Amino acid sequence: MAKSSDPTSVLCFGDSLTWGFQPGTRTRYGHGQRWTRLLQRELGGEYYVVEDGVNGRTTVFEDPVRGDKNGLVHLATSRKAHMPIDVLVMMLGTNDLQSRFNMSAGAIGSAMSRLVEFARTENLADPESRAPTVLLISPPPLGDFANSPLEAMFCEKSIAESRKLKDVYAALADQYGIAYFDAGSVVRVSDVDSVHWDAEMQAPFAQAVAGEVRKLG
Repeated sequence: MAKSSDPTSVLCFGDSLTWGFQPGTRTRYGHGQRWTRLLQRELGGEYYVVEDGVNGRTTVFEDPVRGDKNGLVHLATSRKAHMPIDVLVMMLGTNDLQSRFNMSAGAIGSAMSRLVEFARTENLADPESRAPTVLLISPPPLGDFANSPLEAMFCEKSIAESRKLKDVYAALADQYGIAYFDAGSVVRVSDVDSVHWDAEMQAPFAQAVAGEVRKLG
């Protein structure tokens, strides 16, 4: 177990929205901009924030085009690498909305439930692998792809199902008794690519997540 003097460990597990993808580029926001680093600043020294964002990461699906994007598989490794984890912040689902997966919001919720179940399971074979407290975050709805460089990856169904995710995830959180937050209540996607977030969205989101994390003790 972590010593009482140790900071509360917070693992942010997600996709390019967690990685800090800058819209219209192939680059990452710097330490002074992306929300995960700003979250550390907001929480202060009593917390230790770990970033684990992978571009294109799905909930449970193998990507036939890009490969190695299965979030459930990644989470197993991430939990071992960063144990002990006190708070697990999970935000996934955007990439499941890609046209090639053809997934409904309900199906994505079912997939996310597998990650939630795994996250809440202790593995007594590993030292300090206690089950973390989970904060589930639904990503904001997708935008209009008419002028987006990512237009070929998404379709009208993607947009429609993205708007349903917040209700699906809220119900999922209620079912499992875990914390929940709707990212769309604070941020919106960039007009540049209709998926990722502009720089001005990073700080408000960090502040909101910090507030949710503090509630978890």
